[in-house]
Amino acid sequence: MEFFTSSDSKRPVRLPAKIRRWADESMRGKYGEEAMKTPYIEIENEHFNEYDDLDKYDFMITEIAKKAPLRVCEEELISGSATLGAAIGHVIPAYFKGEKIFSSVSHLTIDYETALRFGIDSYEQQIAERLEDKTLSNRQTRFLKSLLNVISAMRIYHRRYLEKVEKEKPEIYRNLQQVPFHPARNFHEAVQSVWFVFSFVRLCGNWPGIGRLDVLLGDYLKRDLESGILTRNRAREILASFFIKGTEWILKDTPPSNGDAQHYQNIILAGTDMQGREVANEVTYLVLEIVEELGISDFPVTVRLHENTPERLLRKVSKVMRHGGGVVAVYNETLILKSLTAYGYPSEDAQNFANDGCWEVQIPGKSFFIYIPFDSLVLLQKKTLNGYRNKEFSSFESLYEAYVSDLNDQVKQIYESVSQAFGGPEINAPCGEWKTAAPCSVVSLFERGCIENARSYYEGGPEYNVFSPHIGGVADTVNSLYAIKKLVFDEKKISFAEFMDVLRENWRGNDLLRSYAASLHYYGTDNEEVDRIYAALLHDFALACRRWDKRGNCFFPAGVSTFGREIGWAQNRLAAAEGTRAGAVLAGNASPSPGTDTEGVTAVIRSYCRADLSEMVTGAALDLKISPQALSGEGGISSLKSLLRGFVKLGGYFLQIDAVSAQTLRNAQQNPKEYKTLSVRVSGWNARFITLTREWQDMIIGRTEQNV
Repeated sequence: MEFFTSSDSKRPVRLPAKIRRWADESMRGKYGEEAMKTPYIEIENEHFNEYDDLDKYDFMITEIAKKAPLRVCEEELISGSATLGAAIGHVIPAYFKGEKIFSSVSHLTIDYETALRFGIDSYEQQIAERLEDKTLSNRQTRFLKSLLNVISAMRIYHRRYLEKVEKEKPEIYRNLQQVPFHPARNFHEAVQSVWFVFSFVRLCGNWPGIGRLDVLLGDYLKRDLESGILTRNRAREILASFFIKGTEWILKDTPPSNGDAQHYQNIILAGTDMQGREVANEVTYLVLEIVEELGISDFPVTVRLHENTPERLLRKVSKVMRHGGGVVAVYNETLILKSLTAYGYPSEDAQNFANDGCWEVQIPGKSFFIYIPFDSLVLLQKKTLNGYRNKEFSSFESLYEAYVSDLNDQVKQIYESVSQAFGGPEINAPCGEWKTAAPCSVVSLFERGCIENARSYYEGGPEYNVFSPHIGGVADTVNSLYAIKKLVFDEKKISFAEFMDVLRENWRGNDLLRSYAASLHYYGTDNEEVDRIYAALLHDFALACRRWDKRGNCFFPAGVSTFGREIGWAQNRLAAAEGTRAGAVLAGNASPSPGTDTEGVTAVIRSYCRADLSEMVTGAALDLKISPQALSGEGGISSLKSLLRGFVKLGGYFLQIDAVSAQTLRNAQQNPKEYKTLSVRVSGWNARFITLTREWQDMIIGRTEQNV
């Protein structure tokens, strides 16, 4: 049995054959199909519609805990499963008369540490103490009691599993007698505790991230290995159970969309602690070994790198990356810590950063997070340049100044819409008085601040409430500005008014000028002139966000992303000054526009790093597709290690690399059944390639295939 790889080196074999077979079955959709046989629990209560929202929610969560099918696989070493198929669709899988009631929550990484170190029982004590406060409103009191209902439901679900595994799985039974309601005492219990919390939250329809798994589990494994109660091979098998069970939502025949593996269950590895010591441990390396062997992409892994990242870790990351799938990405921890502390996060929280399940940085277990994307190219084309009609600028500087003014207006509109949606119409105090929102007590239980504030995740409960404007189409906007600068103001090949006519006519009859425009060295070619425009644009965007930041109890940090929206945005885009026609699918995230990154991967990174990316507090992702042949053998590993070191040194933020050839992807388009487990990096998530629509597949294929 072999798992797909883009490398000319086969994936290693370390796990027992039965575990590898289990992984293969799961990744081919066995358990996803099983979940779809019971998509939801039908509410059988004639008075249900008379309940208020919180009562409905509490009833639904209890019914899920009582009635959700239990799954125990022969090979598993930890138990708990999200067996209700409707949860795959981001809803709470309890329906009334066949209709969904509430959507669920994603884009967060919950707090596993409290359950791991102190047990779920500790939450009951906190809530009981909080309920003694006589100043609580009725709504706050009712919310806290809803959290107690979540714990009661978890006990029901937990008790059912205890009964299920008592005879079938005595080792799991012993572990579940302790966790997650009491503190974990060893590695096996710790993995079971994290998994049980995760699987219950997911069973209820939510899509939580995992966060710093090696920090959570590392000390437990260290003690067990040193005492001899556990071998490294056994620890690998326990962790492999975690990863294989996480593929339970894969379907045999997924309807084409933007991918089947984007459930935001991201894992963060390595980095430093508060004393600046590297935290990479045996859990770190076991996770990388499992991903290297099985190619499981459902838990995208991001490794925190810094100037002193150990050579062993860098080599391991490089070896995993060359198998393709984009499963492992990297953060520049040095820059991100600078960014978060400069923004105002306490050092301890900054040091523990993870993400929202894609790559947007947040403080795990303490953050409500929403990002608000917009297309900066359409803003330029349709607002600043008025659809290329009736606009005249005497200089590039005046054009850029007008665009920045429009950019400020765009950010203000985002701020006002957020304030209106979440905190009422008082623009000067956004989120000060949060509106009543849909219930979300399951995730609220695992977000610090919600108990203390007696408010839910959606109503200002967490310690940090983050609304992050994200600028999209950056490369396209920068390239268009640069093309206008060169053709009109510097080289005077055409007047401004004439150029607007050319663009309005979609380059019709102007092939020579279009060819010349397309030949310019744009963002991603290490052209300092165009990169200065890029750096200025991101800086001015950060300033625009700062004007509205930290009013009330809300954060408003800047970020850069598209997350595949370049496909949807394309239909609204006009012809671009860089030489593209109307409707083109252009740049993703902070990456170059397709086909313009002609000077190699180093040039791309140098351009990307010319901006002060620490100002993009929630992130700015660079996507690279590298030829598998370029990563072959020891030379390929050495080249990739150097590339990663350079990325950190130059001041990158987040780098996601996919090693796959365009020809392999075309073959998969033609013969999808032969490439069932072929994974690709889409944006902040991975997806099996054959589950993408043709448009999404073509977008991935269209990324420039670089050599190192």
